[in-house]
Amino acid sequence: MRLSPALVDAYVEAAAAVLRFERPADAVLSSFFRAHPKLGVHDRGFVADSVYALLRRRRLLEFALGEIGVQRPGARTLALASLVRVSGLNLREVAGATPGELARLEAVKGAARGALPLAVDCDLPDWVVERALPVLGEAGLRSLAQALAQPAPLDLRVNLAAIGRDEAAAALAADGIAAQPTPYSPAGLRVAGKPALARHRLFTAGAIEVQDEGSQLLCYLLGPRRGEMVVDFCAGAGGKSLALGALMRSTGRIYAFDVSERRLAKLAPRLARSGLSNVHPQRIESERDARIKRLAGKIDRVLVDAPCTGLGTLRRNPDLKWRQSEQALNELAAKQAAILGAAAALVKRGGRVLYATCSILAEENERVVQPFLAEYPDFTLVPPAVALAAARIELPDHGPADLFFRLRPDVHGTDAFFGALMERT
Repeated sequence: MRLSPALVDAYVEAAAAVLRFERPADAVLSSFFRAHPKLGVHDRGFVADSVYALLRRRRLLEFALGEIGVQRPGARTLALASLVRVSGLNLREVAGATPGELARLEAVKGAARGALPLAVDCDLPDWVVERALPVLGEAGLRSLAQALAQPAPLDLRVNLAAIGRDEAAAALAADGIAAQPTPYSPAGLRVAGKPALARHRLFTAGAIEVQDEGSQLLCYLLGPRRGEMVVDFCAGAGGKSLALGALMRSTGRIYAFDVSERRLAKLAPRLARSGLSNVHPQRIESERDARIKRLAGKIDRVLVDAPCTGLGTLRRNPDLKWRQSEQALNELAAKQAAILGAAAALVKRGGRVLYATCSILAEENERVVQPFLAEYPDFTLVPPAVALAAARIELPDHGPADLFFRLRPDVHGTDAFFGALMERT
């Protein structure tokens, strides 16, 4: 099917806006679609999918264009090249391209077909490859990168306090939405395709929430019990706070802390839908806020979903590869250590703190936890396999001797996560 010139132009304009990397790609696209209300649902889907395809293979496109003599390609050149090289369109479908552009696109189709440099093949920045390669090895890095370059499936968390998982799947199926149980999370459903769920009766009733299975598993790893006091230290929009509240069957008390009023505002309607009464959002100034200090030594479970580079979520956010930097990594590592120290001070004896990131880099993971353990010898690591056994969850590559929680899209089908569960002895 030949694309209309107007649709190609809209895609190129959207790609140019995203490639400035001034804001997250999803926010840029949302603004773009609001400014172009005449684009239909299918056209919006084409633009969004094409932009994300470009972001996932930007390095390959630049390398292939370089082979045919195009250095530092502009947004239009990259966007058109992505249509034929990544999205698989033929030249006749790219309406509005000039004869010179068509010749270049024909050349790009055959370029860079041999062995590629590792960073280009993985489509990751050099600084990421340099850090991940010694830890993962070449085969492991290639496998992980290939999985991160694929679009993520749509995972749901069923609010088991409101409805059973099988019942939720049956209700979705009745409306033509196919959903299968996730392999590991007892509350997870994996949905085929990209159905609109925002107005579905299960969603509006708080019976389902969109949440990656890996994120759900972190909540099971923390393992809150009914009646306990829990802190979600970096709650954001509250997805994990709600999951923890459901695990506690709306008993006890969960403090959902965050420094951003805007992020916490997104939790309010979700909390109202959920029917939970034990989640209490509170904005804090920093990890040194007086409200946090008043809880020192009183909390049973603390979740630290630390701010990080987010490189484990590249299936959903491929622009993060190009919006993050080495400088940002160094700044984040210092912030992560400070947050973990402040959060751990809340834990009472016998309580647990879970430090978690969605990063693939040791600088944000082990190299934050290990100095913490050296400084605070009253905390000891709890093997993930032991903690998850209480929920009857068994994960590949997690034996009784493994002290860190690790998820990978190529192994577990989830976003990449790291977790260190520590108990105060």
